[in-house]
Amino acid sequence: MSSIKSTARLAGIMYLTMSVMAVLSFVGVFGSFVVENDAAATMRNIADHEFVYRLAIVNDFITNLLLLGVVVTLYHLFVDIDRRLAMLMLVFVAVPVGAQLASLSERLAPLSLLHHADYLAGFEPAQRDSVARTFLGLHRNIGDLVTPFWGLWLFPFATLVIKSRYFPRVLGYLMMAAGVGYLVTGFTSLLFPDRLGTISKVMMPLYFGELPIVFWLAIVGAREPREPTREAVAA
Repeated sequence: MSSIKSTARLAGIMYLTMSVMAVLSFVGVFGSFVVENDAAATMRNIADHEFVYRLAIVNDFITNLLLLGVVVTLYHLFVDIDRRLAMLMLVFVAVPVGAQLASLSERLAPLSLLHHADYLAGFEPAQRDSVARTFLGLHRNIGDLVTPFWGLWLFPFATLVIKSRYFPRVLGYLMMAAGVGYLVTGFTSLLFPDRLGTISKVMMPLYFGELPIVFWLAIVGAREPREPTREAVAA
């Protein structure tokens, strides 16, 4: 197997694994712990299902590490095609991944309040619950802030897919459509949060534009660029 194909397939396997884990988190397979406008119920949910809550955090941690592995592998795949675009793609992933890994500490805060709250002995239980709920709200805010990055990184990635000729060009155009979907959703959550539900439903079909490249990388890998013919070189 060629270096190009094996590198692409490695990126695809990590990309597919990461996508499955991200979907599991998104659809709430680990459960919904946050009860809106009820900090006490939220803390009871976490206390009653602590292991599952910790498992959800570990899932998100591994998901972000896998995404970092994907983009580093893709960087090596595309660096000879266009170094600047490859670096831009890398930066657009590294920034939100770093932010999300750091924000996991906010999800750990309720556990600290459950087990190591001696220094908050002067606070009433309701006040401690409110503090924990505040940290979870901050984690959600980080998610809103980094959403546009999930669209931004797809544009240099898509351009590299098109320029490299390792893949069918249509995959790049589908990724650009997905990037638009993420950008619109991300900025809507920041500017017009009351309309987020409606906009998300409208943009949802565009998100699926990212899936074909995931499966292509994992199953096919990348096709070798054809050597130019003598006639082409002479022309």
